[in-house]
Amino acid sequence: MLEKGDNKEYLPIEGLAAFNKATAELLLGADNPVIKQGLVATIQSLSGTGSLRLAAAFIQRYFPEAKVIISSPTWGNHKNIFNDARVPWSEYRYYDPKTVGLDFEGMIADIEAAPEGSFVLLHGCAHNPTGIDPTPEQWEKIADVIQEKKHMPFFDVAYQGFASGSLDEDAFSVRLFVKRGMEVFVAQSYSKNLGLYSERIGAINVVCSAPDIADRVKSQLKRLARPMYSNPPIHGARIVANVVGDPTMFGEWKQEMEEMAGRIKNVRQKLYDSLSAKDQSGKDWSFILRQIGMFSYTGLNKAQSDNMTDKWHVYMTKDGRISLAGLSLAKCDYLADAIIDSFHNVN
Repeated sequence: MLEKGDNKEYLPIEGLAAFNKATAELLLGADNPVIKQGLVATIQSLSGTGSLRLAAAFIQRYFPEAKVIISSPTWGNHKNIFNDARVPWSEYRYYDPKTVGLDFEGMIADIEAAPEGSFVLLHGCAHNPTGIDPTPEQWEKIADVIQEKKHMPFFDVAYQGFASGSLDEDAFSVRLFVKRGMEVFVAQSYSKNLGLYSERIGAINVVCSAPDIADRVKSQLKRLARPMYSNPPIHGARIVANVVGDPTMFGEWKQEMEEMAGRIKNVRQKLYDSLSAKDQSGKDWSFILRQIGMFSYTGLNKAQSDNMTDKWHVYMTKDGRISLAGLSLAKCDYLADAIIDSFHNVN
């Protein structure tokens, strides 16, 4: 970018055209018919948070009677975003503390019970904070229920490529809904998968049923963005467009994501092995292997999490979530000792 002498002139309200093209193609697949038919409205926005907030403003203005339903638990900022946009929300069941897994029956029942035409906020992959994702078969059933109830799926995709190591595999859920002909909202972030945290680079994509609808949706999103933040930042957008647009750099990036995801999988395996070897109680720790992405939900409660910090100097969120991205193989045995002590000896 320096060699090319790129300047810092304002971008248009919708962002950098090369970025918007690249981000929609990464999300949906470059040969997806919805892209070729002009059915996707894409606006570059201020990373994942800004993209969610822009969509929330769109919902508040054009679907004033609609409610958003959010997984319990979810990323801490989701509720703030919809509260700030004055969009009412409620929760659907997701985490099952008994199995430290997915409460799939509860999830389906709550989506079915939501008022027709609700927006269903879904984590595209690597659910934050639990690390628990539905299986492909479960995603099919979720899509069935959302279609039957005439709900609107709204995906938050913050970890594409960072969960499994594959951009395509991590986009499975979104592409499944789009393939079924559904209209879909998708927020994207490049903070984690390209390390662009402070560049605030992301996008809101709306897959529509006709090209003229996509044009109108894009126009209205631009109307909302203009008084909110005027236009998005150029530096990180160019980084994404350049990396994706250059076959050599794109290949390097994909390889690095595979390595990062692979390292986290190795840490998961080592932590599970350490817990299984050290814990004589017979407790099943295999949920750690079934989870995916940067985080693991340990199943520890607040008192147990406090013990992890106060006694063992292990720092984690009080809902029992640990970041495996900050864990080395060498520390897995120590962490296993801390978890076993806190789980069995703290009520």
